[in-house]
Amino acid sequence: MKATLAPPGLLRLDAATAADLMAPNPISLRVDANVKEALTLLTDKSISAAPVIDDAGHPVGVLSRSDLLVHDREQPRHVGHAPGYFFEQETRSGRPVPEGFEIEDVDGTTVADLMTPAVFSVPLDMPAFRVVSEMVGLHVHRLFVVDECGTLVGVVSTMDILKRLHPA
Repeated sequence: MKATLAPPGLLRLDAATAADLMAPNPISLRVDANVKEALTLLTDKSISAAPVIDDAGHPVGVLSRSDLLVHDREQPRHVGHAPGYFFEQETRSGRPVPEGFEIEDVDGTTVADLMTPAVFSVPLDMPAFRVVSEMVGLHVHRLFVVDECGTLVGVVSTMDILKRLHPA
């Protein structure tokens, strides 16, 4: 069975403001989160980027999967040369590492070190057509929505906009 599409024509954006378009309570990262936490969050939630917030909940940056990939590519990895490397090591307490366990090379880099420090945000009451214009003008896939105190309350993605388009 073949799906039929509506003939080309005008589309109507079924939203009045950024509040109507946004996904509320966006998943976010703390500035002090480490690379592994960020990668886990983005992967487990199947999102391509997340806002980075400070302790007050204000957006201070954005971290994307691309940021993590670039960081990973630029990180040298130095692991022992001998096959028995992991079993010859000691824990911090001086005890030998038990057989079957491995020592993980933990990356101490934080989200604050990798994030893009620019945050493109809009107020809740910004007209929907202006939200779209801002995204196009800034060449971004998402805008963050903040309340009157500057606290992150939502995100508008290109997918959120596409979901609200309907034939006129």
